[in-house]
Amino acid sequence: MKRAIALITLVVGGAALAAAPIDRQALVERHNPRLAAIDPWAPFSVGNGQFCFTADVTGLQTFPAHYGAKGIALETQARWSWHEDPNPQGYKLSDANRDYQAHGQTVAYPTIMEGAAATWLRTNPHVWPLGQLGLRRGDGSALAPEDIRNIDQTLDMWKGVLTSRYTIDGQAVSVMTTVSPGRDTLAVRISSPLLANGKLLVRLALPRGYDMGVKYNPPLDWSEPASHSTRVTVQNLHTLALEHTRDAARYSAVLYSSQGMAITTPEPHAFHLAPAKGQTLDFTLSYAPGRIGKTADTATVLAQSAAHWPAFWRSGAAMDFTGSSDPRAAELERRVVLSQYLTAIQFGGDFPPQESGLTTTTWYGKNHTEMIWWHTAHFALWGRPQQLENALRWYQKMLPVAREIAASRGLTGARWPKMTSPQGRESPGGNPLIVWNQPHVIHLAELLYRGAPDQQTLERYRELVFATADTMASMLHWDGQRYVLGPPLWIAQEIYDQSTSMNPGYELSYWATGLALAQQWRARLGLPPDADWEKKRLQLSALPQKDGKYVALESTPDTWDKPASRHDHPSFLMALGQLPGAGVDRAVMRRTLDAVLADWDFKAKIWGWDYPMIAMTAARLDAPQQAVDVLLKTDGPNNGYTVAGHNPNTDLPVYLPGNSALLAAVAMMAGGWDGAPQRPTPGFPQDGRWVVRAEGFQPLP
Repeated sequence: MKRAIALITLVVGGAALAAAPIDRQALVERHNPRLAAIDPWAPFSVGNGQFCFTADVTGLQTFPAHYGAKGIALETQARWSWHEDPNPQGYKLSDANRDYQAHGQTVAYPTIMEGAAATWLRTNPHVWPLGQLGLRRGDGSALAPEDIRNIDQTLDMWKGVLTSRYTIDGQAVSVMTTVSPGRDTLAVRISSPLLANGKLLVRLALPRGYDMGVKYNPPLDWSEPASHSTRVTVQNLHTLALEHTRDAARYSAVLYSSQGMAITTPEPHAFHLAPAKGQTLDFTLSYAPGRIGKTADTATVLAQSAAHWPAFWRSGAAMDFTGSSDPRAAELERRVVLSQYLTAIQFGGDFPPQESGLTTTTWYGKNHTEMIWWHTAHFALWGRPQQLENALRWYQKMLPVAREIAASRGLTGARWPKMTSPQGRESPGGNPLIVWNQPHVIHLAELLYRGAPDQQTLERYRELVFATADTMASMLHWDGQRYVLGPPLWIAQEIYDQSTSMNPGYELSYWATGLALAQQWRARLGLPPDADWEKKRLQLSALPQKDGKYVALESTPDTWDKPASRHDHPSFLMALGQLPGAGVDRAVMRRTLDAVLADWDFKAKIWGWDYPMIAMTAARLDAPQQAVDVLLKTDGPNNGYTVAGHNPNTDLPVYLPGNSALLAAVAMMAGGWDGAPQRPTPGFPQDGRWVVRAEGFQPLP
């Protein structure tokens, strides 16, 4: 679909002038991250959305212990790579069920977290890491961080290539690292006199997996070498082909060098590589869940990357803050550019991402479907819908599973699991009681329709939209006066009793929005309104408020009564921010936003995506200065961005919802929303300190 491109410049006084297209190459390249010293918080990654390799300052993964202990771990991941422990006891999800009684019904939900069954079900399946690739001395001994001197490392985001230059023992080393855009292939080119004289080599080691006793950032597991196998299927001058197996899980790996390699096997699951001759070692390392066909050489992959990434950056939207006098503008531009890169290399898999993407592992690698909007909505708003389309393909594949979940709970339609595996199996805990994941599918389908408003889009997603809306309607209960949502449920602000929570403000507004959008889809398809949806939407409970401000939920309206209720996500703000404000009184929301900014306990618990979320509410309330201020807030935790662009959160060195939410917020602030003020870039201040050039953005509903 051809898209109209809006070219906008804001100048002093807020006047808009037409401008030449943004110089996207200059925009990207001025934010290429560069290091002159080891920084464990700034490993750089290369990837293709499904496969990702994270490197230290050597361009490889030479110091995993140092980086893992002091910053961000060094891993290689593919979204297709999973392992499941044996299940001789035959545990099934119903083994974790607990009965909940409400509205005259008893319904079982798998919320038990204690015991062997719950532990196995929660930790399985889990992501399975691929090989670790690093430098060693020629005798196989480990290098130390202090051995690396004269460091000059740059990630060229315009070409997708990491170049690392440094010295070891006074000798120059140069490493180029990139990933194929179309295959799960890493390409490496290493040049050094140390290779020629046998004083440097490359080590590939295949771990058993992760230490699954650790939920966040588990270390790689190198124990029990006999519990997994690495079989050499081909070994010659140019190729080393491997099959790695643990229990029922397996993957293939192929090392290929057009120049030739000398290969030794110092221990099980480990291989040492050196050039057959000379001081340059070129090789590619490909992974796949099955057979790997013909492999490309390094030069080919470098050329593919150099063609792919400029095309990516030239597609979709862009924003440029050149000329802004606000001293924070350059930092915001840097965060925006790096966040586009980080989400592009990690959010394109066949299964939606975990919250740490493909850099580290959190929650056993499982996807949290309540975050799917924050992970992927920005792709549509930035005019790059392919990754969002890919995520919704997984939802389409899981429709039978979601229908089974709905039926098991006495619901119609499709009930989406929360913390889930690629097969759609839910994980025990509070997860099954979270409901704000349910309307996301409808809202995301609507974003895709707005980008491609045709019959094909409607037909592609109609079943998702209608099945999701059916479940939403059947989750509502009549209390004699109005329809209520819950109990039981776990609201987005995860601090309230799940068994008694009823009528959370954000979720109520999302229910009204989702059902209204589903009715619009019926109208576009020439279908009459669904009577059940409409009856329940029109008689839905009002958003709860107290003393002139919105509160988290009706059943415990204590948000503004005690400080202990003012931490975690201030989710009620999303009703007018992420969402267009169904059921919202703007004056009440204005007072609520001011109260959050004045009295919320950011230091007790807040997440990186909360800052952009709050900024979106400020923008909808026509408070652009507040939007920018909260987006760049420095006196609260979890709103910093590393040299590599990552947004570390408490206990989470990598937390990509912060990056993707930032992209959604600035897209809205630049591209506008339904009913936005009629001025360019309506979410940015108009006081002359912000000069915002924006092109290609899609407005938010």
